[in-house]
Amino acid sequence: MRCEICPRRCNAERTAEKAGGVCRMPAGLVVARAMLHMWEEPVLSGKNGAGCIFFSGCNLGCVFCQNGRISHENFGKVITPAHLREIMEDLVSQGAHCIDLVTPTHFTPWVLEALRKPLPVPVVWNSGGYERVETLRTLEGKVQIYLPDLKYAMERPARELSAAPDYFEAAAAAIDEMVRQVGAYQIGDDGLMRSGVILRHLVLPGQMENTKRVIDYVSTHFPPKTVLFSLMSQYTPQPGSTGALARRLNEREYRTAVQYMRDCGLHGAEGSTTYIPHNPLHIPNLAWNQDFQDINTPEVPAKYELLQV
Repeated sequence: MRCEICPRRCNAERTAEKAGGVCRMPAGLVVARAMLHMWEEPVLSGKNGAGCIFFSGCNLGCVFCQNGRISHENFGKVITPAHLREIMEDLVSQGAHCIDLVTPTHFTPWVLEALRKPLPVPVVWNSGGYERVETLRTLEGKVQIYLPDLKYAMERPARELSAAPDYFEAAAAAIDEMVRQVGAYQIGDDGLMRSGVILRHLVLPGQMENTKRVIDYVSTHFPPKTVLFSLMSQYTPQPGSTGALARRLNEREYRTAVQYMRDCGLHGAEGSTTYIPHNPLHIPNLAWNQDFQDINTPEVPAKYELLQV
C-alpha cells in the first residue's frame, strides 16, 4: 500500500515485508504489549483496569516520548487482526472495563478488521491527536471513547518537538470529528465512562505559553460538559534532552497551569493520588491532582510481553 492514513500523507510504500513512512511500520499489525492498566484516568481504569494494547511505531516524532522503545525502536510482534481480536477478548475476560488502543492510528485498516463485531466494553482510541478526519470517519460506530492528546496550540513547539508544524490544525479538526461521532461524554453510575472524548495535555517544562494556549482553546471552543480534559504533569527527561526539557516539571509550573485552567472557567475540586502519570480534570466539576514526588511505581504484570521483531 501507499500510505496516506495520517496527516503526514507521506505516500510511503508499506507491505507485509517492508516498513515505511514516518511510523516505520509495515502493512499489518505490530503490537508491543497488552495488559490491564490500573493508572489510566479513573473513568477508564476503574477498579479492574483498562485493557491496554500498545501498538508499535508512531506518526509523530516527539523528542520527549516516554515510550520511545515502542514508538521509535521497532519493538513489537507482527500479529493478525484475528489475533488482535483474541487479545481484546482475553482482556475483557480478565475484567477490563474498556479496550484501550494505544497509538493505533497508523494501523487503522487492520484494527477495523478486529472491530467488525462489537465488544461488550467501550473501545478507546488513545492517540497523539495527529489524525486525518477522513481516517477517523472509518471508525464511526466502532469506537465509543476517543482519548487524543492536544499537545500543542502553537506552531513552533509542534515543529521543534514533534516535527509536525501543522499539528494544531490537524488535531483541532480531528477532535471536532471525534466529538461529532460520539457526542458529549457519558459516565455511568459506576463512575466509568461509556462514551465521549477525553483530551489530554502534558505540561512541558518551559512551555507554559503553549499550555495556556491549549487551555484557552479548550475553554472557549467546547461547551461545558462536552469533553473531559486531562492535564498531565508526568514529564520525564529523556536521554539527550537539552534546555528546559532536561529537567522535570516543577510544582510551581504545574500549579500555574492548574490555576490558569480555573481562571478560564475550568474549575475542579482537588483530590490526591500517588501515581505520577495522569491528572484528569473534569470539565467543569472534578479534578484529581497528584503529589509532586518521585514515585517508584510497581510494574504491572503483562500477559503479552514486549517483543522485538
